[in-house]
Amino acid sequence: MHKREIVFVALLAAFAVLAMGRVAGAQAAGGGKLRLELFVNDVAKSEQFYSEVLGFERVRNEGGYAVVRLGAVEFGLGTVGSLPPKHYFRPEIGKERKGLGTEIVIEVDDVDAAFERVKKTGHTILTPLGKRPWGLTDFRLADPDGYYLRISSAS
Repeated sequence: MHKREIVFVALLAAFAVLAMGRVAGAQAAGGGKLRLELFVNDVAKSEQFYSEVLGFERVRNEGGYAVVRLGAVEFGLGTVGSLPPKHYFRPEIGKERKGLGTEIVIEVDDVDAAFERVKKTGHTILTPLGKRPWGLTDFRLADPDGYYLRISSAS
């Protein structure tokens, strides 16, 4: 393994540990919580998708910014159009698929119920519910802005 690969694997492992809140003293140091910020075209539409289609709780909405939560998963939803001119996610690059190379995995206690919930809303499911070769059951969909989501069993 090359030095760059070792560093990448070490960083990935450290990130995973932080994301799961297992860092020693994390609580005393202020926590190890992970919140993803998704820059979207329409905050209200995205908030509605995450709450009504996936069952997230609406935590707060400040007009151009909303927070939704499902268990330990928290998403901040910000308006892409309000970003500063030199921000990485300006609308000029919005013609590309969002988060290219990233799959947002949300583990749920009851993946069958989550799948049925999404089906009932009529939202397009990209990959149907199924058991995968690695032993977990999941399905995949995209949010209104094209972020790719995998809803998965935890074990």
